[in-house]
Amino acid sequence: MSTTFRIAEVARRSGFTPAALRYYEDIGLLAPARRTDAGYRLYDDRSLERLRFIARAKQLGCSLDEIADLASVWDGGRCATVQERLRTTVEAKITEAHSQIAALTTLAAELQTAAATFTAAPVDGPCDDTCACTADLATASPTTSVPLIADGGAHPTGVAADGAIACTLGAGEMSTRLDEWNALLADGHDLLGGVVARRALDGGGLRLEFGPEADVTEIARLAAAEQGCCRFFAFALTVDDRGIALEVRAPDDGRAVLTALFGAPD
Repeated sequence: MSTTFRIAEVARRSGFTPAALRYYEDIGLLAPARRTDAGYRLYDDRSLERLRFIARAKQLGCSLDEIADLASVWDGGRCATVQERLRTTVEAKITEAHSQIAALTTLAAELQTAAATFTAAPVDGPCDDTCACTADLATASPTTSVPLIADGGAHPTGVAADGAIACTLGAGEMSTRLDEWNALLADGHDLLGGVVARRALDGGGLRLEFGPEADVTEIARLAAAEQGCCRFFAFALTVDDRGIALEVRAPDDGRAVLTALFGAPD
């Protein structure tokens, strides 16, 4: 006969509050093994195992809807199936995270450009179409140096003249560049031209390995363009018996920026 636990004991063992456990029951994510004659919930070892799986899925950033889907697979009792579903879910979240990084990166650059315009002298009188309060950011200088790491933030390009990591591209150019990199670095597991592996390099850095039909000219063009405004990056394009690869290195304080733009090792 399996051991049963009251809700307070399950909360202590699982780390979930009793309120969370009741909520999970309400939405169908967790059900007590049975109830006592007095109506108290009783859970068993399987319930605790399920909660451990739910906690792992939450740790990976899964929503409750995703957890419910994953839990239905977990109920099938086949680890291989569960692991495959988790892999595809996490890979989708990696793609989403990089898209969010790109969007926030562009926003940070636009805000930096805007902040720089607010240091100019205001117009004499009410705001008009010549003051910084209403000026279109697209009219800002495309060569403004935008800090990339400040107060713990990061942006994947450039080094300013004072040594700070910065971007010398305007916001519009930066967004276009990020789109170009995203297209080039698209997951290539089912393609012949995208990135098929990301490997850590000794001493720091990343080796991006491409499929056999990767556009070497485009890789070289983007690497050269990026190095032009990101002096702290060092690129090496290799074509040898291992295949086509782009090696990217950065100093210690630029590693987070490298990962934001090019991804983490597999």
